[in-house]
Amino acid sequence: MTLPHLDGVSLTDGGMETTLIFHDGLDLPHFAAFTLLAEAEGTRALASYYDAYLAVAESRGMPIVLDTATWRASSDWGALLGYSAEQLAEANRAAVAAVRRAIERRAARALVSGAVGPRGDGYVAGRLMSADEAERYHAPQVETLAGAGADLVSALTMTYAEEAVGIARAAAEAGVPAVVSFTLETDGRLPSGQPLAGAVAAVDDATGASPAYYMVNCAHPTHFAHVLDGSVALERVRGVRPNASSRSHAELDEAEQLDTGDPDELAEQVAALRAAMPALSVFGGCCGTDHRHIAALAAAVAD
Repeated sequence: MTLPHLDGVSLTDGGMETTLIFHDGLDLPHFAAFTLLAEAEGTRALASYYDAYLAVAESRGMPIVLDTATWRASSDWGALLGYSAEQLAEANRAAVAAVRRAIERRAARALVSGAVGPRGDGYVAGRLMSADEAERYHAPQVETLAGAGADLVSALTMTYAEEAVGIARAAAEAGVPAVVSFTLETDGRLPSGQPLAGAVAAVDDATGASPAYYMVNCAHPTHFAHVLDGSVALERVRGVRPNASSRSHAELDEAEQLDTGDPDELAEQVAALRAAMPALSVFGGCCGTDHRHIAALAAAVAD
């Protein structure tokens, strides 16, 4: 399945939760940004967040894919936060509407990505589900996002292949394109220990290659540059969303301050990835990145 923004270079937003917590000073229990939609101040903060990225895309004339604030808006996390199934569904719908409103205020070409996070931790492959169990768990959120008008759903910070398979199957059933993005460790492997190429092949084999494309996220380019070697096995990897920091996930978990790294240096490293792997066409950020990093990335990959 193809998406129109893959015709050229596209952008995504950056680290939503780290931006809202560390830059905006907002409280996100369990890193759940969807809780902001329950109040006017939080809704305004999200609107400002999206507007900063749309301004970057608009200035560069590049398409952008914006994630909804729903990375934690699946049933286990919702229950933990006191949301009923209907309240959680309404939060997912409200999150899609929030991105639509932001897009309408700008001239940038933009797509709404329904963000679907892992059932567990995005850094750790803890309790593992079968692909069937993962599909049953994630289907309600995927169906709600699709029904609310998301242009695609993005399975973000996936730590093992089976959960990604479940989300991709749920998206296919809901009739919405899916993108799968894997968390990588400092050795370039998934937290489960699986090589990236093996994870991509496993999801494609189990889904009839239904995902539109794959991405790498939540790791620094120095952690995974050696695995993006332009091989045929990784030709389905079309995007990268790196962390700002080169620290390990364990180090980031223990850090009391946000490590935003050097936006220009990060941009140069990502541009070097594209030189080695020309199929890369979607560029954004993950933990610690904000609109400044995406602006630097946009300039680097355009050049």
